[in-house]
Amino acid sequence: MTRVTPDRDESVQPDREPRLVLDWDGTVTVVDTLWLVLAEFGDAEVFRRVGEQLLAGRIGYRELMELEFATVRHVELPRVTAWLADNAAVRPGFHELVRRYDPLVLSSGFEELIRPLLAREGVEVELVANRIDPRPGGWRVVWNRDEPCDVCGDSLSAERIFARAGLAEFLDAQGVAYEPFEDLDDVRRALER
Repeated sequence: MTRVTPDRDESVQPDREPRLVLDWDGTVTVVDTLWLVLAEFGDAEVFRRVGEQLLAGRIGYRELMELEFATVRHVELPRVTAWLADNAAVRPGFHELVRRYDPLVLSSGFEELIRPLLAREGVEVELVANRIDPRPGGWRVVWNRDEPCDVCGDSLSAERIFARAGLAEFLDAQGVAYEPFEDLDDVRRALER
C-alpha cells in the first residue's frame, strides 16, 4: 500500500505538500519480509492454520502475528537479519521515491528486521514499526501501541491511494478508487504529473 495523506499538524502551512506514507512489506519490499522469515524460520503449519483463523474471523491480526512469531525459536536475530539481507529485495524505484518525497514508512513488521535492510540500501527514512523480542523459546511481538491504532493502516483516510495485490483486491471489493502500480517508479511518475 502506498498512500498520500494530508499532514495532520494544524500548525503547518496549508499549502504544504501532503506526506507520502509507504507500507514496508509488499510495497517497499517485493515480497513480504515477515512471510519470508516465517517460511524460513517459523512453523509452516501454524502459519497456515492461523491465517485460516484470521480469514474466518476467529482471531485478530495481533493474535495472528503473536502466534506466528512465537514459532520462530532457537534462532538469533543476527542470523535472521543476515538471511533477510541475502533474500529480501526492495521494489524498483524506492531510492528515487525516497530522494524526492522523504516518505514516512509504516509497518506492522519489526524495526529490528527493517532497519538492517534500509542500511543495506543506504536509505534513511522515518519509520514507525513494532519491535520484536527474539527469545529462544519463541519470538515475542512488542507492539508500538497498547491498542490497535484507529487510523494506522486505514488507507481510506488517504487523500490519494496507490495499491497493488491484496490491497487492490480489497479496495475493488469496497468500491474504493485507487491508482494501480507495479513498481515505485510508477508511483513517483504519477505524483509528478
